[in-house]
Amino acid sequence: MTPIIPITIGLFTIALAFVNNGPAIASNSKSRPQDEQNTTLQKATFAGGCFWCMEPPFEKLDGVLEVISGYVGGQKENPTYNEVSAGRTNHAEAVQVVFNPSKISYTELLDVFWRQINPTDPDGQFVDRGQQYRTAIFYHTDEQKRLAEQSKEALEESGRFKAPIVTEIEKATAFYKAEEYHQDFYKKNSLGYKTYRKSSGRDNYLKKVWGGDMNKSSSIMHYQKLPKEELKKKLSPLQYKVTQEDGTERPFENEYWDNKKEGIYVDIVSGEPLFSSLDKYSSGTGWPSFITTIEPNNIVEEKDSNLFMSRTEVRSKHADSHLGHVFPDGPEPTRLRYCINSAALRFIPIEDLTTEGYGEFKKLFE
Repeated sequence: MTPIIPITIGLFTIALAFVNNGPAIASNSKSRPQDEQNTTLQKATFAGGCFWCMEPPFEKLDGVLEVISGYVGGQKENPTYNEVSAGRTNHAEAVQVVFNPSKISYTELLDVFWRQINPTDPDGQFVDRGQQYRTAIFYHTDEQKRLAEQSKEALEESGRFKAPIVTEIEKATAFYKAEEYHQDFYKKNSLGYKTYRKSSGRDNYLKKVWGGDMNKSSSIMHYQKLPKEELKKKLSPLQYKVTQEDGTERPFENEYWDNKKEGIYVDIVSGEPLFSSLDKYSSGTGWPSFITTIEPNNIVEEKDSNLFMSRTEVRSKHADSHLGHVFPDGPEPTRLRYCINSAALRFIPIEDLTTEGYGEFKKLFE
């Protein structure tokens, strides 16, 4: 006879059928911190309420090798689900994502994470209440901490949420794998998973907040302009003069005028992608010149009547950086010449596109 085991997630009780001699639950002694087996791989840990709902969005990503449901952030060693779900250990339900940083960046994982949760709720997630269902990013390195803080700040400044972002950013502690019946629950009990997910209110909320952007892994919300005080610390005097005061650098004495490496050029202030080496050509002017942009939505053109002549100025959309000018004297097929200051750009070589969060542009070079 197949036993029926009722388990409770939040306010829902779902009956699970297990064959053989009972439920396949990992014993308490086997629930131990997960160690990285391959030093070339990295791990990311996210708490977003019920871990059933956090596995699928990450597992479908190219570059993610494994997603493990478990418990993190508490004091008790080897906690059980009953202890955690009752709020007795201070652990949060979480997922640990094992990924290949050469195929997918931590920044891209952060983008996916934000699209799965309500980051303004301090008391749980949707129907599940309590600290065990809090949202948090558990960083494993100082770089992950920096990127997580930057991502959170960008989300706050995006204006997408009216309430404050309360998702915590904490140093990762011991991660304990949850019982086996929780792993890949959406595959093992798809009907129960779909019923819970829909009834919890998660899907309706995410659809309302994100709409068509819900399943995208990259976002313009990262392309934000910093306050002037921070810009002066981040930029060199020349970079600040060019981008913030509409300056112009000297021809033939700048970083990229003769750069022949493959990659893309992004705004030095915000990081928004602008140009590709595939569209760069030698114009003989002494400045980087391109026949087109890789992201037209990131380029703004304005009339420039300075210097007693009429020109078309080029600025970045999100950071409002002065980049240079565009002229109608370029080669085919566009006949355009985007004459850009090196000081307004940062070059990202093709081999670093994924780790820098621009993996989607690798297809340009295939």
